[in-house]
Amino acid sequence: MEKEKSFTELLDESEFKPRRYSVGEKIEATIVNITPEWVFLDLGAKSEGYLDRKELLDENGNLTVKEGDVISAYFLSSRQGEKLFTTKLLTRKSVDDYLYNAYKNRMPLEAMVEKEIKGGFAIKISASVEGFCPYSQMGLKKIDDPAAYVGKKFEFLVTEYAQKGRKIVLSRRPLLEKIEKEKIEALKASLQKGMKVTGTVTGVQNFGAFVDIGGIQALLPVSEMAWGKSDAKTLYMPGDKIEAVIINLDWENDRISLSVKDTLPDPWNGAINKYPEGSVHAGKVSRLAEFGAFVTLEDGIDGLLHISKIARGKKIKHARDVLAEGAQVEVRVEKVDLENRKISLDLAINAAEEAAADAEKMKNFIGKAPQKMGTLGDIFKKADGK
Repeated sequence: MEKEKSFTELLDESEFKPRRYSVGEKIEATIVNITPEWVFLDLGAKSEGYLDRKELLDENGNLTVKEGDVISAYFLSSRQGEKLFTTKLLTRKSVDDYLYNAYKNRMPLEAMVEKEIKGGFAIKISASVEGFCPYSQMGLKKIDDPAAYVGKKFEFLVTEYAQKGRKIVLSRRPLLEKIEKEKIEALKASLQKGMKVTGTVTGVQNFGAFVDIGGIQALLPVSEMAWGKSDAKTLYMPGDKIEAVIINLDWENDRISLSVKDTLPDPWNGAINKYPEGSVHAGKVSRLAEFGAFVTLEDGIDGLLHISKIARGKKIKHARDVLAEGAQVEVRVEKVDLENRKISLDLAINAAEEAAADAEKMKNFIGKAPQKMGTLGDIFKKADGK
């Protein structure tokens, strides 16, 4: 059973947890610092607010407060944890003036999502002012659960201020896009060709998979998914987590290419020992051409079975005249060219097949031999018959 927290612990937690304020909310705070432009206020929980120094000057331009003084102020807005206050009483007119100024200068303000309404959300800006945020402007993606936003505070921009403040339209989207852009720019600065990255598959096509690597879309071509021939839709599904190597960075065209294959052991590293000359192996015909057939010995290693080896004395025009793709064949390694990653193959024929082939050759030879003249008696019989 989890141990209950003491009153002192809960009190300590409350002191260190920053508060959220509503537009127009009045506070009493102590001045902790005064600069040529701003007056900073102690808000508790190790956080500070600030207000314009000009608001605390008298008619002669002299400052009317000092550090340590406690003053009353009204909350205006919050941006990245920095809370702006004012000493001017926020009447409906002053709130409207503030909102209009926020609209003209694209100044963010913090407000609460009050409820879901037709087409979007009702946003509570202050005790007397509400705005509207369309579904499409609440986030960067389609909203699947609108109820999850209700009762929460977010930063908004005023995108429309009309009918003397009776029509206020708000949007989070530009602020989120800016944050996303800054994140992507920082990510771009950190990415380099050859480095390993982790990502999430977002889509799969026959030619490859699209991968999100921290907000940037990259392409994993089907040829880079594994050693050997691959089927993208069999190997990956949206949501799969992968580790890959960046093989191409093209920021001008916003293209990043990845390779999972480069994170896997290269099968050719042990090919010279695994496939010595003269050794016999089972393989699968992967591709047919006029000059021969490619036989897959394992993923990533194909050998060439030349058409002369397939024909074995017969006249054929194409490898498909004898073999079919996908056929299982037994081959003998003739030569390994490790530098160029090539293996030359021959069909492996066992002793019984060789004997049968020799018998077939002899049969053909005998069938084509000239007829015998017969015995001497036969010759005399033919002569008497005349």
